[in-house]
Amino acid sequence: MSVHALLDHPSRRVARPGARRPARREAPTRASLIVDFLGVCELDPAVESLRAPAPAASFRVGAAEIEHIADFEIVRDGAATLVDVLTDADLVDHPLRAALVGGGATASDGREFTVETFASLRAEPRFTTVRLIQACRRTFVSAGDRVRILHHLDECGTARLVEAASVAQNAADGVAAVLALACEGLVSVDISRPILPETPVKRRRLAFTDPFEF
Repeated sequence: MSVHALLDHPSRRVARPGARRPARREAPTRASLIVDFLGVCELDPAVESLRAPAPAASFRVGAAEIEHIADFEIVRDGAATLVDVLTDADLVDHPLRAALVGGGATASDGREFTVETFASLRAEPRFTTVRLIQACRRTFVSAGDRVRILHHLDECGTARLVEAASVAQNAADGVAAVLALACEGLVSVDISRPILPETPVKRRRLAFTDPFEF
């Protein structure tokens, strides 16, 4: 009998414990989805403003006129959009579900209406990218590193993340320093892509008037 056959003999086999079933994930709550939605809006440079709740809007669904107050009104690139953040269970009973299934809904005043669900808010790679950036929120960025990183982006327009991080001199982690500035709204990181060395980073439009027009 071969060595492999001896080692595999029934008398030498160790009884294996019953296979453990993977832990069942709890369905996300609407509150947790709203937190995800606000995190995306915070890091999206195209979002100019956010209002909650949104002003009431009327929708034509078939022969009926439905008035609905959306969770949020966001202005992106000058266009206002109404947004509801819903769990899958909420979506089933939504008053505008029929219109959404039919291809979308537009309020009588022209504002587009859309919904954000678990599938859209937890989609990868954006979900992980947003969480990685938010994890750097409390990273301290010295005045010197702050000026060096922002000046470098002013000079080159758009830089790779690894390049912008290399400008930092005082931070223990240059990448975390750059991402902390993203949390402050000073730089823009493409959240639709994974965090990679080549992830593009650029200066974000200031919320206040800049006399030097950077």
